[in-house]
Amino acid sequence: MFRSIKAMIVNKDIRNRILFTLFAFFVYRFGSTITIPDVDTAELMAGIQNNSLFEMINLLGGGGLDQFSIFALGVTPYITASIIMQLLSMDVIPSLTELSKSGAQGRKKIDKYTRYLAVIFAFVQSISLVYGFSKTYTTLIVGGVTLSKVLYISTIFTAGSLFLVWIGDQISLKGIGNGISMVIMAGIVGRMPRQFSSAWKSLIGSNTKNGVWLFVGYVVVYLVIIIFVTLINTAERRIPIQYTSSSIELSKRSDSNYLPLKVNSASVIPVIFASSLMMAPLQIATFLDKTDFVNAVQDWLGLSTWYSLVIYVVLIIFFTFFYTKMQVDPEKLAENLGKSGAYIPNIRPGTETKTYVNHILTRITVFGSIALAFISVMPHVMPILWPEMPSSMALGGTGLIIVVGVAIETVRQVQGLITQKSYKKYYQD
Repeated sequence: MFRSIKAMIVNKDIRNRILFTLFAFFVYRFGSTITIPDVDTAELMAGIQNNSLFEMINLLGGGGLDQFSIFALGVTPYITASIIMQLLSMDVIPSLTELSKSGAQGRKKIDKYTRYLAVIFAFVQSISLVYGFSKTYTTLIVGGVTLSKVLYISTIFTAGSLFLVWIGDQISLKGIGNGISMVIMAGIVGRMPRQFSSAWKSLIGSNTKNGVWLFVGYVVVYLVIIIFVTLINTAERRIPIQYTSSSIELSKRSDSNYLPLKVNSASVIPVIFASSLMMAPLQIATFLDKTDFVNAVQDWLGLSTWYSLVIYVVLIIFFTFFYTKMQVDPEKLAENLGKSGAYIPNIRPGTETKTYVNHILTRITVFGSIALAFISVMPHVMPILWPEMPSSMALGGTGLIIVVGVAIETVRQVQGLITQKSYKKYYQD
């Protein structure tokens, strides 16, 4: 561990990447404190804590929504657009399917279309938020609600969201980790001290009975989530492989030659996708004046009832399989094994290898998706079964799943950079 830390400090490229990432985080957190002009957030900050929909948007937006900051939307519109484009690329629109299979140039065009779609989603989401908030909190917009002010605030929200996407791109190019995921993680980490402070005040500060034990339980649940997410994201199924040109001595050490398949190849992406998808209908419902309909949608998608949690679980499982199939292609794996002269013992190269890998991948993904869904739902179930537990437990747990998953992937990338630099130094010497 200390050797890795020393390597990060000593190596100029890695050090510059880390400093750039920290600077990007500073810009993001600073922007999250800048409130849009002509907005009074006093009433909003008091009422948003009781609304699960806006708390979830606030979570993915890094806590900027309760202050109506320029970065209030976060990168949620881009995530939603990515979901739509990836779904359409799965043999729904032939032209997009062709682009998805045409290499780097095709992916670049799809990413460009995704950004165009993200602008539309961001503007629509901004209008719905401003309209919904202005109806609930009448003092929000100074001087009253007018069409020009709604469009003005929505334009700033949209620009802020796309600016965060650009920051994410810069982190991916010049910093550490996946940029979009790092932006989400930075926002969640920035809100954690407030969540623990709120839990402390509600459980102990109010002199509730057994408040200390409740707070200990609150912390223990967080630790359990960290352990479970770490285990799921690091677990892998190793398929032994051999090479046709291997010597007898090397074949005896076949345990060092294997094809690793991660139990959860999708990492935290399914949780982000499922949360974003469940928020979309809730935001659309804010356009309607029918309170009963809005309440019904809130019950079904607000993650506060057992049937809304069932929908959440189904979405997480679906997106886990969906994203795993995008990340790992058994046909390409079988093809690459054949090209490198490798094979799986007792399995014929080609179609049989593809079928075998697909079978193993499906089995471990079933376990990985159920485990991820269980971890994601557990914090939401706790406040239902344990009413004394603060509602921030649910949203804090979801955020923690994202933070731990992104942190693990980032550590792996840093270790890869350290190893890469070590090899370069070795060859230069």
